[in-house]
Amino acid sequence: MSARAIAKAVASGKLRAEAVTEIWLDRIATVEPALRAFIHHAPDQVRALAVSAGQGPLAGVPFGIKDVIDTADMPTGYGSAAYPGWQPCRDAPVVHLVRRAGAVMMGKTVSTEFATAAPGLTVNPFDAARTPGGSSSGTAAALGAGLILMGLGTQTSGSTIRPAAYCGVAAMKPSPRLIETFGVKPLSATLDVVGPMARDVRDLALLVSVCMRRAELAPETLAPDGLLPLEPMGLFLPVHDPAADFMPLERAASILGSVTFRAVPGWWEGLGSAQDDVFAWEASASLGVDRDLHWEQLRPETHAFLRRHDGITFARWQEGIAARDRALADLDAVFGDADFVITPSAPGEAPLGHAKTGPATYNIRWTLLGCPCVTVPAGFGPAGLPVGIQLVARPGQDALLLRQAAAVEDRLRAAGVEARPGV
Repeated sequence: MSARAIAKAVASGKLRAEAVTEIWLDRIATVEPALRAFIHHAPDQVRALAVSAGQGPLAGVPFGIKDVIDTADMPTGYGSAAYPGWQPCRDAPVVHLVRRAGAVMMGKTVSTEFATAAPGLTVNPFDAARTPGGSSSGTAAALGAGLILMGLGTQTSGSTIRPAAYCGVAAMKPSPRLIETFGVKPLSATLDVVGPMARDVRDLALLVSVCMRRAELAPETLAPDGLLPLEPMGLFLPVHDPAADFMPLERAASILGSVTFRAVPGWWEGLGSAQDDVFAWEASASLGVDRDLHWEQLRPETHAFLRRHDGITFARWQEGIAARDRALADLDAVFGDADFVITPSAPGEAPLGHAKTGPATYNIRWTLLGCPCVTVPAGFGPAGLPVGIQLVARPGQDALLLRQAAAVEDRLRAAGVEARPGV
């Protein structure tokens, strides 16, 4: 059952949240020892939460929360040994909204350290020899393996879209400030967003409607069941990457039909270094206390991440913001007469190994621009691993983007292209 079907059944009394929870606890007990998606999972606590769950739009839905997002009843370690057993005094506002809507928190999911470079122990649910992506590793893997039906990640570069694509699930990087980030470990005030994640686009729309407090985004209103019309869109291959596998995107474009190629504007490539500079200046401030007080407890990858910021200047931050603003004034060069563009969600399937979480090549510029993005499962690559396609709209067009993503998912499924279950 989808998350939205479970929520309706629990709210109507046809199902009990406690019964739903027991099914997912059994699934977690079977799969989690090998997957290692959770940093905190306490079955007795989960059962108690199910008893007290509300009857809102997420009633009884098994849910996971990334370990950089504060929770009052579960530890929040930010993926780091520097915060052992740290217990926030209250939920982050976005967690409060999800709880009030009736979701059952199955636990805290693994994050890279401070949502940066040092990966946790989570493996890819389709191939344990590969990364699940990051930094929202645990949420993506738990969704891909069916341990939860919805969850929260975060994104500052590509930390929601990329792992979701690697694990065969749907996810959204919303426009900035539409989902409250208070109570989330900060990296970059300009770039940080909370990233809702789910098993399909209509469940994703339901979660986004709760997180944004916008009932008009619920799937019954935004994307009712049934084949939705496609709006005009452009095919955008914005980075020269000889190692990338564009076959999934080309396959999707051939199915969607109403796709025209969009050329790359001259300023596009420079946005990559602009994003790096904005991220570096702001992260050097937000993680300064961790660098000064907890250096010995931090991972070598985090040391390297912080050292790369040595020498970053306010002037470079200003230049990065100015490059963003010039690009925003010329977005017609990207979108033209198309309402949306489609790009790869990642260069291909999840890479082998666990030392790195994969490149954010196709994410960082959209994050800097504040464009909303949705990744839609788009079948499998040559190694049998999931791949995704990324839909992008202009800033603030989140509702239109979700509807279009549901339409794209409809077409792919009608053509027999969709993700299969994980483990």
